[in-house]
Amino acid sequence: MQTIIPFKILNIDNEGFHLLAKIYINHKVARVIIDTGASKTVFDKTRIEKFVKERNFHVHEKMSSGLGTNTMQSQLAILKRIKIGAVEIEDYKAVLLDLSHVNQSYEQINLAAIDGVLGSDILLKYHAVIDYEKKLMKLKYSKTKK
Repeated sequence: MQTIIPFKILNIDNEGFHLLAKIYINHKVARVIIDTGASKTVFDKTRIEKFVKERNFHVHEKMSSGLGTNTMQSQLAILKRIKIGAVEIEDYKAVLLDLSHVNQSYEQINLAAIDGVLGSDILLKYHAVIDYEKKLMKLKYSKTKK
C-alpha cells in the first residue's frame, strides 16, 4: 500500500530549501524536516517533552554528528506511536538532540520551530519517493502495523 504526505518547501534565507512535513507523535502534530542526508530520524530534546509524559530519557552512548556540528551528546526515548500519513510506527527508539541552533536560525528568518528531522532510517524503510513538483512524499507500507 502507499500513503501520500504533503510537504511545504521552506526558503532558507535564499541560501537553500528545507522540506517541512507534519507527522503525529502520540496523536499530537509535529513539524519535521524531511532530510534524505540524515542517517537517522531525530527529535529535539526539549520540544519532545510536549509529546511524551515520561521524561526519563537515557543518555545515548554514541555521540551524534551532523546538523552543523562535529559531535553532540544524544539521548534516547521510546515514542509510543509515530504516524506519517497512514504509516504507523510503534515503540520507535528515538534519538534526541539539541536542535536549538536550527530553531534559532529559523526564528531569525521568521519560520516556526521544528520538532525533528525525518531521516533516512524511516525514508529508506518505507521506500520514500519525493515529488518536488507536486510537493508530495510517497511511502510504501504493508497493512500490518509496523
